[in-house]
Amino acid sequence: MIEVKNADFCIEQIANSGQCFRINKLGPADIWQVVAFGKVLRVHRIDRNTSVFHCSPEEFQSIWVDYFDLRRDYGMIKNLILMADDPFLRHAIAYGAGLRILHQDLWEVIVSFIISQRNSIPRIKSTIEKLCAPYAYAFPSPHVLTAYGEKDFCNLGLGYRARYLMDMVESVKSGTFDVEYLKTLSAGEAIAYLKNFNGIGEKVANCIALYGLHRLESFPVDTWISRIIRNQYGGNFNIKNLSPYAGIVQQYMFFYQRSLRREKNDS
Repeated sequence: MIEVKNADFCIEQIANSGQCFRINKLGPADIWQVVAFGKVLRVHRIDRNTSVFHCSPEEFQSIWVDYFDLRRDYGMIKNLILMADDPFLRHAIAYGAGLRILHQDLWEVIVSFIISQRNSIPRIKSTIEKLCAPYAYAFPSPHVLTAYGEKDFCNLGLGYRARYLMDMVESVKSGTFDVEYLKTLSAGEAIAYLKNFNGIGEKVANCIALYGLHRLESFPVDTWISRIIRNQYGGNFNIKNLSPYAGIVQQYMFFYQRSLRREKNDS
């Protein structure tokens, strides 16, 4: 077991941030199961600043330190963002103080965000669980998915997205889409490259760049972010002022706005 004391880390907030789909709470206790890179981790949140990772020191250092971006000083990043003296961002950062951008497996992110289009988080999670079920904790590789047909993907609940995923798998198989090449690109180059493929538009390309390539300057704009920009900033929000951490800012904004709406609906 590894004890992590970090006021800028909250497994619950990360799990509910919309960037990953295989972190789930286990029962009533504040214990969370994380599945990534074929490994299973349990994280027990003790209090606001303390979490216990149930893994060996070797696994913690080789996988989970990078996965949770624990070497990065998010306190410093928050202070830089707060220098803009933006009231909405100040509230968003305070609300989502434990958020971090994960270092996820790139192929898993590509598949997940192709599935995510016009889809709810519970449905995305359900689909990914079904997709992964035959492979224990491993995420199916492009080679594995070549055995699937479009009907198989439809049976998992993908709907019209089945065609997008089928096209992506076929593009990887033919060499038209090169995952390793994508890793070498800058955020702008990666977004332009991704948009050449069926089912990947501006928003999904930015999500893949941010969550799969960890290009922190990427700024995905979905309906939540569009609503914030319209209602809080009169339609004028200059993300260039937030570089190189625009993606982290987006995560605070998204989490805050979505959580406020959920709390309002629950009241």
